Amino acid sequence: MSMWQDSWYRLRSLGAPQPLGKRGEAVAARYLKRLGYTIVARGERDLLGELDLVAVDQRTVVFVEVKTRRSHQAGHPAEAVGQAKQGRLTRLALGFLKRHDLLEQRARFDVVAVTWPNRTERPSVEHFPNAFSPTGRFQMFA
Repeated sequence: MSMWQDSWYRLRSLGAPQPLGKRGEAVAARYLKRLGYTIVARGERDLLGELDLVAVDQRTVVFVEVKTRRSHQAGHPAEAVGQAKQGRLTRLALGFLKRHDLLEQRARFDVVAVTWPNRTERPSVEHFPNAFSPTGRFQMFA
């Protein structure tokens, strides 16, 4: 591929629409910032999966799961954070806290549900602080 073609493809991808989930995460991050949260990580990945947003609310580390849907036809977006997902998020959060030497910090799990019927309307944002407790065995959360 020539240098010109490479530049063209990169420019084209800049204008490509983001997937619904990524747009929902951006909306959730802006919403949380307006509430005074500091976003410290986005899309933090490891072998188990991905943490959508990691924020700090005063002195608490907040792991935020963002669920974005076009409608509630298949149920409320927050309902998609079931027991299995909670367990995976708990393990991901524990790994994050270990990697960043934050095991002594308070932590919690929030869920932000974004409903975005179409691109022209404003999305509806619902925030569920402390949405669930850490699940699984041998938890180190306070």
